[in-house]
Amino acid sequence: MKRILKYTLVALAALLLLPAAFLWGLYLTADMQQPVMIIDTAAYRVTDHGGYTSCHGSFLRRNAHGVWELYTAGSPDESGAAAGALTAALMRYQEEVFVDQIRKFVPSDGYLRLLRGMILIFNRNLGQHVPEEYRREIYARSLYCSHDFDAIGTPYERQLNYHAAHDIGHAMSQYMLVGCSSFAAWGGMSADGGLIVGRNFDFYMGDDFARNRIVTFCRPQAGYPFASIGWAGMVGVLSGMNTEGLTVTINAAKGPLPLSSATPISILAREILQHAATIGEALAIAQSRDTFVSESLLIASARDAEAAIIEKTPRKTVLYRSGGEQIVCTNHYQSEEFADDRHNRENIAMTDSPYRFARLEELMAANAPLDVPEAVAMLRDQRGAGGIDIGVGNDCSVNQSIAHHSVVFRPGELKMWVSTAPWQGGAYVCYDLGAVMRNPDPAAELYDKAQEIPADTAYLTHDYPRLMAYREYGSRLREAMEKGEAADERLPEAFARTNPGNFHTWKLLGEYYLARGDKARAAQSFDRASEAAVPRADEREAIEKLKSECEP
Repeated sequence: MKRILKYTLVALAALLLLPAAFLWGLYLTADMQQPVMIIDTAAYRVTDHGGYTSCHGSFLRRNAHGVWELYTAGSPDESGAAAGALTAALMRYQEEVFVDQIRKFVPSDGYLRLLRGMILIFNRNLGQHVPEEYRREIYARSLYCSHDFDAIGTPYERQLNYHAAHDIGHAMSQYMLVGCSSFAAWGGMSADGGLIVGRNFDFYMGDDFARNRIVTFCRPQAGYPFASIGWAGMVGVLSGMNTEGLTVTINAAKGPLPLSSATPISILAREILQHAATIGEALAIAQSRDTFVSESLLIASARDAEAAIIEKTPRKTVLYRSGGEQIVCTNHYQSEEFADDRHNRENIAMTDSPYRFARLEELMAANAPLDVPEAVAMLRDQRGAGGIDIGVGNDCSVNQSIAHHSVVFRPGELKMWVSTAPWQGGAYVCYDLGAVMRNPDPAAELYDKAQEIPADTAYLTHDYPRLMAYREYGSRLREAMEKGEAADERLPEAFARTNPGNFHTWKLLGEYYLARGDKARAAQSFDRASEAAVPRADEREAIEKLKSECEP
């Protein structure tokens, strides 16, 4: 019996140790393919000229609306190092905001180190899926990153992983980190027949994360010059246009959670923007890459005089054309090839994507033929289907007041209009990509003030203040619930007044009253929530379940 017990314990130990040894082996053999390169950082000195800073042929300035403008040129090493030197403070701020979000879930340094190990194992082969020119640029920028965050990786590891973290956020679209909306019109659906593209990039990591958006004008060593909108440290593309009149915007779709590393979507979008001039060329690049997650890439091409959507999963790449002179893209696939896809069917049935899609089609019909001011008005729209009032910040609306950025492109004219804070409420400033690339003068304003779309004064004077109050009051209610305490007696009524059209208002009030044992008021609140526009089937089910808890 002793011998049997001994062998049993040895076998159990082996069963426990083998997975640990396997994981340890994966950790030790992880290779992020850090480029072998030497950069003399002392040679990349930043010069302050008063209104802008410059370094090694690149420059950084902030326009009158608070949007940062970065111009880079040269090899990946040169442009990366110059951009890193110029944006070092912005990269530190962006990383601090990002890590603060992580620390809300992982407050311990020990757990952060464990998280680093798990990320390294998951992304152990990430480097081989990122073209060397982009790894070199990322490495050059990382030389100017802070070492305050080394608990979660070296600067190069972190910057490379942040591009993958963006994809993980997209993969978690069911948790409403993303809810992007985009559209394009041409021919008879456009005011002058030329292509017009609009998009809201609703990737939400908190208001601070979007505070320092950067419009980057890049003249790469190889490929087409381009402009894109992102944040410090991001070499990938989220929304952009090149000098051939090709635009790329990305919209998250639903698919299986990634099990191993592949090419981040923003890196694929960068490769397309830098090396494609037509929809066919963009499709060929997309087909050549395996990706982390499922995504729709809306591609508009001045050469082709139309727009199409590349619908991509880790296993399949499909080109979807609308068959007309307009196209709408939210967060589900539209092609026949994905009609029976389980994840896509679930996405259509369970999320707000079809609701926003239908609203965009209504707006396209109402505003056709489309021009730039009307495209901006569509991107600012907060109403539900049929124009009903669904409150502010509603998941159903095209404008959810969470956008990192919003932009309108005119590919044939090489012009783009970029939103300014707050969200889509500020002015949309116009950049002429051709003019900027012909004469990148940092001493002058890079945007064309004469073509600026004015701020939305109605939103700023009425909706914005009540939205901020709504979010503050909601935060105080949640805090009281977490502590098991009663909120100020005037708070629930004040909260309800700020945003009565949004179902979230009544759902949260119902949860608060239920937590306080007031089932009558809770039931009334859940009834009000059910009567409002509830975009997601899982939300509707959750409300019904909560309401059942109010029964005597």
